[in-house]
Amino acid sequence: MKIEQIYTGCLAQGAYYIESQGEAAIIDPLRETAPYIKKAQNDGAKIKYVFETHFHADFVSGHIDLAHKTGATIVYGPNANTNYEVHHAYDGEIFELGALKIKALHTPGHTLESTTYLLIDQNGRNCAIFTGDTLFIGDVGRPDLAIKNHLTEQDLAGMLFDSLHAKIMPLEDSVIVYPAHGAGSACGKNMSKETSDTLGNQKKFNYALRAQTRAQFIDEVTAGLAKAPQYFAQNAKMNQQGYEKIDAVLQRGDEPLLPNDFEAVVNATDALILDVRNAADFAAGFVPNAVNIGLNGSFAPWVGALIPDLRQPIALVVPVGQEAETVLRLARVGYENCVGYLDGGLDAWRVAGKETNTVTSITAQNFVADLLQDPTLLILDVRKPAEFDAEHLQTAQNLPLDYLNDNMVGLQKQNTYYLHCAGGYRSMVAASILKARGFENIIDVQGGIAAIKVAGGKTIAA
Repeated sequence: MKIEQIYTGCLAQGAYYIESQGEAAIIDPLRETAPYIKKAQNDGAKIKYVFETHFHADFVSGHIDLAHKTGATIVYGPNANTNYEVHHAYDGEIFELGALKIKALHTPGHTLESTTYLLIDQNGRNCAIFTGDTLFIGDVGRPDLAIKNHLTEQDLAGMLFDSLHAKIMPLEDSVIVYPAHGAGSACGKNMSKETSDTLGNQKKFNYALRAQTRAQFIDEVTAGLAKAPQYFAQNAKMNQQGYEKIDAVLQRGDEPLLPNDFEAVVNATDALILDVRNAADFAAGFVPNAVNIGLNGSFAPWVGALIPDLRQPIALVVPVGQEAETVLRLARVGYENCVGYLDGGLDAWRVAGKETNTVTSITAQNFVADLLQDPTLLILDVRKPAEFDAEHLQTAQNLPLDYLNDNMVGLQKQNTYYLHCAGGYRSMVAASILKARGFENIIDVQGGIAAIKVAGGKTIAA
């Protein structure tokens, strides 16, 4: 028996590969299919099943392409109505995989079709549960994503309580919990950095499992939920209705464009210029109107949060050699309309004599010195409200990056603004967006609040 967690940090997502006696199953695969097919080939195994725990909202699953390429059966739980052929497991249905058995446990609450898969080993022992977004390490799935006309988030939270107490908590403490996500995902609010744990530990330490009553559980899991990213509903729809084959998406986006052609394509398609280099390189020079979302951070979730239309044409400025990776990472969250990338990167753009723009970026030490000299500096803190409330500079205004597009109306283009976040990634994203909207007097503070504190900046709590 082999169980392998395939964890992707950018999305804080865990997919799973299970193999026994030449038969393999994949649980919650990402959009790309090659890694799973290669694992099976290396084991001399055939992929028999692709199990989906629910209609994922924060990424596009690779289940359809994987089934097409391998002949595997796609398995969903009850209530999963799709536009393509699947096997709808009934609650308690058993699937045989080599010497193993996988039992479907219908666990609605996060979504109505949410299903947990219980792995039973060759000795009949309950071994592990693959919980999707029903149970995380330290948390449970948010109950506000599948609200219907007749269902509130309180209704779904109540369903989730019933599912956990009827289907999961009665299992042995030794059972290993393998969730679909860890810390950094927007599918929960209190997830651990750990990506697996025993069910026994979760019964002791997971706040949601320790709730004494159904009412207490509902109150606790619905409190403090941030607004779901706008792309969640679009990704869930793609997973339910189907999507274009990944090979075609990658081929279309992996198109080198010389500077003149790049410029022409951007103008012809009204493409958004997405520069995925790191913050320092972007600050030193970029194609005018480009938005910077670096590959070296939570790239795909921020793309999803900040580019509202999945159909938006996107032209890429990418570090040389990372073009195909960027197109793939965009496709993981449903952005399939890349029109190509700048061949040779910004160096080629400069050699062609094209105009560039810059962002003023200063050290935290220089910022603190400027602030001591002029306490009236206009400071924009682009972290999340909870981060801001925990500690912030006294004169800072909280302008969360998630909602920057909606809330910049109160800013004045003639003003000079100093931007910071926690470590420097988000502030450069915000700076690039403001620059593209005509705010020229933008100063990024390198290293964010962490560096500012080291340099002597004083913070307060809300």
